[in-house]
Amino acid sequence: MRFQSPEVLWFLVAIPAIASGLVAGYFRRRSTARRFGDERLIRKMITGRSPFLRALKASFLLAGLALTIVALARPQYGGSTRLLRKRGIDIVVALDFSKSMLARDAHPSRIELAKRELTTMLSELGGDRVGMIAFAGETMQYPLTTDYEAAGLFLRDLVPNDMPVGGTALGQAIRAAVRLFENDRTSARRTRVIVLMTDGEDHEGNPVAAAQEAAEAGIRTYVLGIGSGAAEPIPQYADDGSWLGYMRDSSGAVVTTQLTTDNEEQLRAIARVSRGKYLRAARGQVGLQQIREELSHLKQRELRARKVTIYEEKYQVFLLPALLLILADAVLGEAVRRKRSKALGRLGR
Repeated sequence: MRFQSPEVLWFLVAIPAIASGLVAGYFRRRSTARRFGDERLIRKMITGRSPFLRALKASFLLAGLALTIVALARPQYGGSTRLLRKRGIDIVVALDFSKSMLARDAHPSRIELAKRELTTMLSELGGDRVGMIAFAGETMQYPLTTDYEAAGLFLRDLVPNDMPVGGTALGQAIRAAVRLFENDRTSARRTRVIVLMTDGEDHEGNPVAAAQEAAEAGIRTYVLGIGSGAAEPIPQYADDGSWLGYMRDSSGAVVTTQLTTDNEEQLRAIARVSRGKYLRAARGQVGLQQIREELSHLKQRELRARKVTIYEEKYQVFLLPALLLILADAVLGEAVRRKRSKALGRLGR
């Protein structure tokens, strides 16, 4: 047995004090009665009741008060584990649409494989809400929704050439994701996660500071590093999708992309300051399967946190006898007053 409000039980210490006061009053009345003559005759004239009935009434009252205090402490027994209503989590996927994501170290390219794996992930998000951020030097976004098909359509036909500004601004992507959460009134009551998918080549801003701001808002950031450590050439396409060869710099050299040690260290820092996790995709993959597993673990932890133990209230077991005892005290008192009236009538005659 447990008590929901155990502090109420402290009032039980008053019961012995009340009992002591009743006993002291009884002896004080006896001492006073002796001053007026025969004690037994005076007791019959004044009270009309026996010491036994007084003691019985006091016992009923004290026991009733004690049981009432126990009932007010809300005794509970047993207990069963119940799962509160499933709430789900909010996820904003920020996918890098810089031109380096066109590299073909993942088939058919980093960006196309990422979009395919995102479609698979969306099909497993039952009960969760998802928002989308497409970013390069600027961001494009889709708000939180449970319409996974619509969210998938947002990214399906988007390509790096559609981004208004080139480059890679990880900090802007993280802040855009935070704004998506903040613009949704119900999001603050849910677990919030940013999934940042990038090849790590940040060209501006301070993404670690942005991740710290997200962490202060209670948002975790999981980072997926895409690409190999070896230099990969970046394909170049026309607006109609035809291949133009590889990108070249002003000197005519082929432009390459790689996930360097320095880039990885920055991505780890982003995850670390936001209580998230950094994951590195294997060569030829974008690694979204690892992110799906991490999100699954996160949902399981939240689900365990939503389990509560429900105890059965047992206050009525104590409250009902308490009421009966207090009622018995009151009824017994009335019967004594009737005896007193008869005794006084006989004395008058």
